Amino acid sequence: MAGRFAPSPSGPLHFGSLIAAVGSYLIAKSRSSKWLVRIEDIDPPREVPGASDLILRQLEAFGLHWDDTVLYQSQRLERYSEIIEQLKSQDLVYACNCTRKKIKSISHNGLYPNICANKNLSFTGEVAIKLRHGHGDYSFIDKIQGPCRFSPEIDHEDFTIRRKDGLIAYQLAVVVDDIEQGIDHVVRGCDLLDSTPRQLRLYEVLSSSPPDWYHLPLAINSDGNKLSKQNHAPAIDGQQASHLLCLALEFLGHPIARELQGDSPENILKLAVNHFRLEQIPAEQQILYLD
Repeated sequence: MAGRFAPSPSGPLHFGSLIAAVGSYLIAKSRSSKWLVRIEDIDPPREVPGASDLILRQLEAFGLHWDDTVLYQSQRLERYSEIIEQLKSQDLVYACNCTRKKIKSISHNGLYPNICANKNLSFTGEVAIKLRHGHGDYSFIDKIQGPCRFSPEIDHEDFTIRRKDGLIAYQLAVVVDDIEQGIDHVVRGCDLLDSTPRQLRLYEVLSSSPPDWYHLPLAINSDGNKLSKQNHAPAIDGQQASHLLCLALEFLGHPIARELQGDSPENILKLAVNHFRLEQIPAEQQILYLD
């Protein structure tokens, strides 16, 4: 049994990242599971040099120590390609040469309208690879948010597993890794809630049981935007680890007594694990956070 925190090295961790890391840590430890760290470094154009090492140092400064070797997705490209070949042999994927502009001009809801599904295009050249949608029920019960059901358009969208530029898509890599690392519960922010039906489809075609899902509320600023690297959220400072850790725990419904807030990050996390109650995490998708 294991849970994981899987940041992308597009910059240092910020407060929103800390919430996800702490939430995943608490839930893993409350389940007596390992807590793993995976670096999702399969999108080189978005990566910042040195960010992977910085993220690991930040986690250590906050007392968030992982239980096994860090996995780097960039070292698993051959495995992802093997899975794609397997899906090709089962006729579960097809090539698509559509541009974003073309898809945008045709789609009325931003979703891909499966227009290359029956064209039998070659997999060679600059084409994306799409996974054919299934016919199952891709609703699920989230352990925090409750019952989750999406529109039929989302359930029936063929989605990308390898991009036109040859890079492996997030959806494929994350599911393959979760299966092969023995991840039995996934904890992440609500910004990834609508990725879950696609990932359930991947579990289906890979003949694997899906994990338990826990989607944490997102911290948003006064403009209504989530705290993110794209929105220039500041990096968390290891010199303020105990203070910021207590703020993250308070955000997650687990405030620490004032007299204990000056303790070490490790002791604060130990206390939080001992007093953890899943039902105290707010069942909201967004919460205003004012620094």
